[in-house]
Amino acid sequence: MQTAHLLPWGVAAVGVFWVVGAYNRLVRLRSQAKTTFAKLEAELTRQLQLAQECIPPEEDQPASQFSGGSAFWGGLQGAAAQLAATLQSAKARPLDPDRIAALGAAQEVLAMAWDRAEHDDAHDLAGPRLPENFSTERQQRARMTLAAAVNFNSAVAEYNEAIAQFPAVLLAWLFGFHPARGVRAQS
Repeated sequence: MQTAHLLPWGVAAVGVFWVVGAYNRLVRLRSQAKTTFAKLEAELTRQLQLAQECIPPEEDQPASQFSGGSAFWGGLQGAAAQLAATLQSAKARPLDPDRIAALGAAQEVLAMAWDRAEHDDAHDLAGPRLPENFSTERQQRARMTLAAAVNFNSAVAEYNEAIAQFPAVLLAWLFGFHPARGVRAQS
């Protein structure tokens, strides 16, 4: 008789332990994704610093109809400003898919500005506008950013997989765990 009364309590205890364990796993995976974003943010910040180091002060830039000097410097400066703004936004909520999508678009714009700067630089008869060690340092920072992006994407994929599994999907819905989005890994 007593065994029959203990069975519901045992099932309830197992259920409670499962809920606590599953919830803790979701929290851990979400935290892990945020931690890997912090590493990605650090690498993107280093890329922004490189851009700022390459852009001369406005008084040293040739005058043109574009604000901030030439189109060459203005494009790089604008792309860096866009990345800085979207990075700040993504830092506030690193698992928000819209903010990460905007960050990815800003990364592409900066990459295009860098490419344009390097190609325009190659045809400048007055000599290179970029520092000599620029390409090597840019490539190294791009590799580090790519590695950080791959790690972030992996953490996001693991988190998304966990919140989509049954029965953890019920906890995800109950406690507001939403799918995240990875960044485009650019080389």
